[in-house]
Amino acid sequence: MIDLIRKLVELYGPSGFEDQVRAFIQAEIAPYADEMRVDALGNLIALKKGDGTGKRVLVSAHTDEIGVMITHVTEKGFLRFTNIGGVFAANLLGGRVQFADGRQGVIYGDKFEDRSKLHPLNKYYIDVGATSKEDCPVRVGDAAGFYRPLLVMGDRLAAKSMDDRIGCVVGIEALKRLTASPHDVYFVFSVQEEVGLRGAAAAANGLHPDVSIALDVTGSGDTPECHPMAISLGQGTAIKVKDGGMIAHAGLVRLMRQRAEAANIPHQMEVLEGGTTDAYAMQVAGPGSISGCISIPCRYIHSASEMVDINDVEACIRLLGEILTHPIDL
Repeated sequence: MIDLIRKLVELYGPSGFEDQVRAFIQAEIAPYADEMRVDALGNLIALKKGDGTGKRVLVSAHTDEIGVMITHVTEKGFLRFTNIGGVFAANLLGGRVQFADGRQGVIYGDKFEDRSKLHPLNKYYIDVGATSKEDCPVRVGDAAGFYRPLLVMGDRLAAKSMDDRIGCVVGIEALKRLTASPHDVYFVFSVQEEVGLRGAAAAANGLHPDVSIALDVTGSGDTPECHPMAISLGQGTAIKVKDGGMIAHAGLVRLMRQRAEAANIPHQMEVLEGGTTDAYAMQVAGPGSISGCISIPCRYIHSASEMVDINDVEACIRLLGEILTHPIDL
């Protein structure tokens, strides 16, 4: 599974530019899906048919990552940019970005009058080695993702775009292992989550699922002087109860907990005070659906070194499998 994670997290795919990620996942899951299609927004939708006795289940993991888009090229060939999704200035200085063609650049900032204060985003620029506007290979409107290869530290893995390529890994592995289910399961590898949950909303409005489950990262409360949160790396899958956008269906939360306990899957209960996931968009789409989220504990979210524990990833895969292979009685 490490090889799959490496390939996914190192792919380019800011919101709205998920083509490379979608193509990789499409090739990876083709032997395991009964039907597969790409919708108008760019979501990859793979159906695993059930035996006809279960529900219509939508499982969503988003393929996009945060990034930047070029707004201006200076006369000397430096690039000004705006954010795509939740880009934090504290994580920028000296970082690197990668464009769709593989070209890379270095982020730096204008002169700091007071180094104890952060620049706003419009005071940062990207250097791609150009010497003038004319020889700059990047144009206004080009998008870039952050660049950082996977770092393996025993069971701990760090890279850019764990949010949410690690959720995609959970979805891919669960689909591969799902040999039989009572449910028609639609695995959706969604787009544009980081800019407003757009892909999941479109998919849910089209599919009208009975039950919706998002696969996404959540924060941890196990680092020095962090915001208190009852989630730690290495302690298992996180079952979301509430976040900043939604309250998960109580019956689905209860079922997830029961399935985890019955299968001896290590798990934690998650209450996230800010932020939300595809589960919110799916919960309120169309006529609405029973909605919840299986979360992968993650440190340093929306940085270029997001960190997860491989044992938690495996616990998430197992929990999703337990839910999909048994009746969902709520």
